[in-house]
Amino acid sequence: MRGKGLSHGAGTIVNAIANGRGAAFGVDLRTVAEVELDSSGIIDVRIEGFEGEGTELAERCVRNVLERMAKREGYGAKVTTRSQIPISRGLKSSSAAANAIVLATLDALDIELDLIKAIKIGTKSAIEARVSVTGAFDDACASMLGGVVLTDNRTEKVLKRDRLPEGLKVVMHVPGFQVRKGSLPLERFRATAPAAQAAFERAKRGEYKEAMVINSLACTSALGLSMDPTYKALAAGAFAAGLSGTGPATVMLVEERKLPDLCSLFEEKELIITEIYNDQEVRK
Repeated sequence: MRGKGLSHGAGTIVNAIANGRGAAFGVDLRTVAEVELDSSGIIDVRIEGFEGEGTELAERCVRNVLERMAKREGYGAKVTTRSQIPISRGLKSSSAAANAIVLATLDALDIELDLIKAIKIGTKSAIEARVSVTGAFDDACASMLGGVVLTDNRTEKVLKRDRLPEGLKVVMHVPGFQVRKGSLPLERFRATAPAAQAAFERAKRGEYKEAMVINSLACTSALGLSMDPTYKALAAGAFAAGLSGTGPATVMLVEERKLPDLCSLFEEKELIITEIYNDQEVRK
């Protein structure tokens, strides 16, 4: 009984930690999961290229699917993931992995499940594995569905879906260090609630550039990170830019003709250039 699943990375428009409501957009960096079910009762996980990373999220995703969907007990699994998404940089590697593993497990069981229900299995698993503060429903929806997604993470409801303008490239500035969820200054984040609310109201009106700047100012301050990549990108004519998640990566949306000038401002080894992921049908 074998299955495969695929999901994507995402970039932040509004971080949900402060107020429980967030916004994100899909990017074309991919995570693929393969799950082979057996009768061992043991879940064995291999994260290709990141062998030192913890496996609890993957284990919980498989077990939560099996507990909900399998008609008999005693299942084990061999899980393999491969990803283009840097880990613990704010680019939604955990959401993408959870989505892909849930889909692969469902595929191994030959079960089709509504995508929102599948996402919620992953967000539950992320909270249990302590790789997410809120479950990151906004990130998980953008990762799975594509386009822009605004959500209430407290109730796990999608509030709005949209598309970004055509013709934009995604540029990610990805520093060499990581920001782990266990070290986040949550009280400082919660103190930024008024800014987060202002950013979310802008996002609701489709003012994504303004929302990302407000969000980035608040989050970089809470985390002690730099706004310099955002300022550089906007000065170079980017459509929008801002800190993604809890960083340290900055995501930038830029017209292709402005791409060379923007990229010249950063070290090439710290940049990832890709496309917006808009594949799933958008219902506004």
